[in-house]
Amino acid sequence: MSTTPLLFSGSSNPQLAEAIAKRMKISLGDALVTKFKNEETRIEIRENVRGAEVFVVQSICKAPNGNGVNDALVELLLMIDALRRASAARITVVVPYYGYAKQDKKTKPREPISAKVVANLLKTTGTKRVVTMDLHAAQIQGFFDIPVDNLMAMPTLCNYLKREGLSDDRIVVVSPDAGGVHRAELFAKRLNSSLAIGFKRRPQPDVSEVTDIVGDVNGKIAVIVDDMISTGGTLAKAAEAIKARGATSVHTVATHGLFADNAIEVLANSVIERVIVTDTIPILQPAGEKFIQLSIAQTFADAIGRITTNRSVSELFSVEEIKLDANFVEPITVS
Repeated sequence: MSTTPLLFSGSSNPQLAEAIAKRMKISLGDALVTKFKNEETRIEIRENVRGAEVFVVQSICKAPNGNGVNDALVELLLMIDALRRASAARITVVVPYYGYAKQDKKTKPREPISAKVVANLLKTTGTKRVVTMDLHAAQIQGFFDIPVDNLMAMPTLCNYLKREGLSDDRIVVVSPDAGGVHRAELFAKRLNSSLAIGFKRRPQPDVSEVTDIVGDVNGKIAVIVDDMISTGGTLAKAAEAIKARGATSVHTVATHGLFADNAIEVLANSVIERVIVTDTIPILQPAGEKFIQLSIAQTFADAIGRITTNRSVSELFSVEEIKLDANFVEPITVS
């Protein structure tokens, strides 16, 4: 098997793929990713991959070219199949945002477990390993019968917060719901701050109501930590509740900025001062200065390098490995 990895990209997040390739000091592989006139996805690998270690970068999300979530998934599956049939030695899919993850269990009768369906599709088409980031639910790793590396955006996000002076006893880290407490605890530990927890209920999909805040936020800067921002309603309501309890200001941090529907407008008109996300998903509409996007390319480049050389990926997130300067990146302009 070739020691130099090959990196290919679908259409959902080409900018991140280019950034990863740049940090790996390689060029993206030559692949045609388009559509036939009947709207079916067309894939063609235009270089030799026989015996190669191949990585395919594709977030399962809406693309800058207008393709939808389903297009991104089909593109990924067809690229995997094309590479397998071209005799690639090992195919690793790099899925910065693992779509269809919100349905990871049955909450009502006769519902699918969509996250498991996607896992089955990836394995069946020939994937040997999955690299992703901050899965919506950790148990999704168990849906796969192949290795899964679930990377964390926390070091990059925390280092940015520290640079902005948002750490120590000035702030309180807030989990917007009980399910995100573990994530918030990790942030609070790294930022040396206190912790608060919000409680909410969902009367219907993509609609939430904040019922209570547990923890002292009075007189502090609140930093709400979540894995993704979808419609923005949960964060806007949580910010209002936190401000009502005496917080001086509210900032929010998330790995994946989906910004579905009118989320940009909702958050722009909220009491939240800053919305900080990474580039696992491209921001496809104009956003003001309130929105800050950080590149996560270095983390993926480092993970790919370690996988290629059979070194530990988890060491990337040990305290000894993480250095402030190495993990700080300048924000991407999204306004």
